[in-house]
Amino acid sequence: MTKSQSLFERAVQRIPGGVNSPVRAYGSVDETPRFIDRADGCQIYDVDGNAYVDYIDSWGPMILGHNHPLIREAVVKASEKGLSFGCATEREVEMAEFICERIPHVEMIRMVNSGTEAVMSALRLARGFTGKSKIIKFAGCYHGHTDSMLVSAGSGVMTSGVPDSAGVPEGCTRDTMTAVYNDLKSVKALFESAPGEVAAVIVEPVAANMGVVLPDKDFLKGLRTLCDENKALLIFDEVITGFRLAFGGAAAYFGITPDLVTYGKIIGAGMPVGAYGGKKEIMDMIAPAGPVYQAGTLSGNPIAMAAGLAQLTYLYEHPEVYTHLTEKGQLLFGGMQDLLKKNGLPWQLNHIASLGSLFFTDQPVRDYTSAKTSDTAKFSDYFVGMLRKGIHLAPSQFEAMFLSEAHTEDVIGETLEKAGQVLLSL
Repeated sequence: MTKSQSLFERAVQRIPGGVNSPVRAYGSVDETPRFIDRADGCQIYDVDGNAYVDYIDSWGPMILGHNHPLIREAVVKASEKGLSFGCATEREVEMAEFICERIPHVEMIRMVNSGTEAVMSALRLARGFTGKSKIIKFAGCYHGHTDSMLVSAGSGVMTSGVPDSAGVPEGCTRDTMTAVYNDLKSVKALFESAPGEVAAVIVEPVAANMGVVLPDKDFLKGLRTLCDENKALLIFDEVITGFRLAFGGAAAYFGITPDLVTYGKIIGAGMPVGAYGGKKEIMDMIAPAGPVYQAGTLSGNPIAMAAGLAQLTYLYEHPEVYTHLTEKGQLLFGGMQDLLKKNGLPWQLNHIASLGSLFFTDQPVRDYTSAKTSDTAKFSDYFVGMLRKGIHLAPSQFEAMFLSEAHTEDVIGETLEKAGQVLLSL
């Protein structure tokens, strides 16, 4: 028995499912989760001493690579002064100024502790600002585990939410309306079904929780227009895309201005940080400046702010990182496409910049319904084959691959060589 297997047996006795987040479970790929001991650059090392090239990057935050010396030094230096004060600090102000002075659509920002908390707060703010109650989301888009967002990811338009988790009363999702990603007609229909009642449309501008699904050419622009016509706010959930597609996130990448934006992952450089921000007139509604209450004992934690500010500063001062990541993405995903063309399996490979997903289906994947046509059993075989060759992918068909600055051309070349071997064996 490996040490990972032994730890998992211990974990399931005290931790539900043996993991502290479902995405870490290997249930869908019929494997034991690997317990990680350390990480450096683009590699992680499990407790049994095995090394893996990592394409999870802690689900996105490690855009510069694991254990980056600049981030590590910032954390160590900040921790020497104390871990938490529960009081205002200069570093919080520096973080807010840094972001607001460089991202035009973020005039004010509030720090929280996770992407889920950021979304929950942004939705409450949207309702408080507009005086309306309904929210439009998209099937297959994940916005954290707040009650109102856990609705059935059906493929059709639903005018009332159905809870997608035990413990969520129907009343919590009654005002959540679900549209079809990349289908503006479905959004328009929902607006028409509830005239004057929709507070906001929330969307992952690049969906990355049903695998990676890119927006059609006019989809985001159409959402902006529909929100303007119906006096609703447009919220970009950039927990994954923020500071990854570009420093200004998907909003800058696609040239669309949201009213509110939520951040997570990269903004904390691996520390538990989230944030939401937007126009000053909207953000001024938040307590103590306004009547929309939101609080957090550890929000703006000095260690987390030090880590996040160090990473964001580096990304802003080194814009070539984004050029490198796009080139590496083309090298990896383009190379995989070449391999798949030779293999004969049904496949779709969606990718943008440093994000990508492989689907084993012959249908173009552009929404939740088409994503679900993927052969998950085939993906499981692919995942296990890659893992045994030292390549660490997300243990789910419906998650993304993440590249970092630490992934070199040689590493990507080795990954493609191993992927070719695995694909031929399927």
